[in-house]
Amino acid sequence: MKNLFKLTLIFCLWDISGYTQAKASFNKPEQYIIVNDVKPTREGFKEIVDVFGKANGNKTAIGVGFIISYFREKPGAAAAKLKQYLKLSGEFKLPVMIQIDGEQWWQARPDLWNWWDKTKPGYNPENKKNVEWTGWTPDLAVKIGWRNWGKQLRVLPMPNLMSSAYRKACHIEMAKLIPIITKWWQRLPPDRKYLLVGVKLGWESAIGVNNWYYPDGNDLLDKPEANDPNYSLLIDSLPDRGVKAIGYAAVSTLGLATNGQLKEENITEVVRLHLEDLCKLAAEKGIPRALLFTHCGGWAKGETLYSAALNKYSCPGWSFYQHAANPRNDTTLIKNLELSDAPYWGAVEWLLEGNKTQEEWKAAIDSTLSVPKLRYVNIYNWGGIKNKPNSVAAIKAVLSH
Repeated sequence: MKNLFKLTLIFCLWDISGYTQAKASFNKPEQYIIVNDVKPTREGFKEIVDVFGKANGNKTAIGVGFIISYFREKPGAAAAKLKQYLKLSGEFKLPVMIQIDGEQWWQARPDLWNWWDKTKPGYNPENKKNVEWTGWTPDLAVKIGWRNWGKQLRVLPMPNLMSSAYRKACHIEMAKLIPIITKWWQRLPPDRKYLLVGVKLGWESAIGVNNWYYPDGNDLLDKPEANDPNYSLLIDSLPDRGVKAIGYAAVSTLGLATNGQLKEENITEVVRLHLEDLCKLAAEKGIPRALLFTHCGGWAKGETLYSAALNKYSCPGWSFYQHAANPRNDTTLIKNLELSDAPYWGAVEWLLEGNKTQEEWKAAIDSTLSVPKLRYVNIYNWGGIKNKPNSVAAIKAVLSH
């Protein structure tokens, strides 16, 4: 019996030792390469695993990015979509980067923006306070905006980011979504915590860039879209960007100015407070700073908007297109990185454009990952690169290091 007991004890100790070694051998990824806009289906996630493999304990891990636009969805749909992504993340062991948006799309909330059409849902003249203006008074409220993400399209009016009704609505929706994330993450075992890369708030946050206003734009609303003006923004022309300046509503609501010339620094302060407020709420709901990222605009060299990405609750993030090959060439961004005390930062929207070789793609990704404290590079979008062998091969090469 004694010998049997000793033998059993040896096997138990060996089993525990093996389990401990297996646990110890798991290393959390230090950095991530995210492919954005993967569909919330088993087929969508399986495609990523089939192409790149699972994250496992690699130093640089593949991950999936997705966007939840809470003002775009019907009630309950945003939460259901989020839960589906999180379920798939656990099933396929694929890290996720979650972007939560309340800026770029808000068609499901005409009760916030419809101030002009009595025949449509949500009509209320007071909604002038929730959209942007082209001057210092509500009678200059806009009805329409324009965006160019590959091609020009009409969009709903730019939100007044400082409107109390708009901010309250954002808080209500985020209070539904953030706890879903925190509860899921907290329930993950220690060796699965890496599945949450982070939560991103904002979407190139700015005023008058991804939602701009042409002169006399309201007059165009009921005319054919094909006849709309179509010219590029003058990105270095601040604060109007070469079109009709907006931002007066937010600046005046915040009390920064009520007359005179619209100032770049006041718009920056609006965007900064907008992002800080959202990040504060997410932090209070349980998202730690190391997992919380902003996504701020920043295009013109030296413009103050870059700094709006920085706050005490989150890590800063910006987009990279022009400087995707080497982020260090964006000197304004680098200066703002030096001001940040956050543990990380993110290349939260990134794409090397044009017909590039595998070597050029790999060099660009390596260059981005080499910037100190870079946590992840988020490639926009999977659908645009998955059939480009050079892009896919370069990502594989970086992951294999």
